[in-house]
Amino acid sequence: MGGGAVVSMVVLCLLAMVLHSEVAQAATYVVGDKNGWGYGTAGWEKGKSFKADDILVFNYPKGVHNVVAVNKTGYDECNTIPSDAKVYTSGNDQIKLVKGLNNFICGIASHCDFDMKIQILAS
Repeated sequence: MGGGAVVSMVVLCLLAMVLHSEVAQAATYVVGDKNGWGYGTAGWEKGKSFKADDILVFNYPKGVHNVVAVNKTGYDECNTIPSDAKVYTSGNDQIKLVKGLNNFICGIASHCDFDMKIQILAS
């Protein structure tokens, strides 16, 4: 095989790797879109297709809300169960989804009761 053919083969292989890696990149979603993480966010996830390693961005006024990653019981009951649930408070939280069910609520007062919660199934 000549030098030009080897270079062409290497370029094609590199191009294929780049195209494949772009397809495999995780998507980023802003929860609540332009409204951000707030009251009535429940249902925002409907119609979207999520995968493990996708990133959710929760934007909200720092100190007014938070994000708590809870189990299904915590989601259903609007309770920060278990007590060691991960709590995010930055106002610009970026959370990577895991495969399976991902549950998030606002753990402040009764915010979750006002539909400040989302449940996402990531494939």
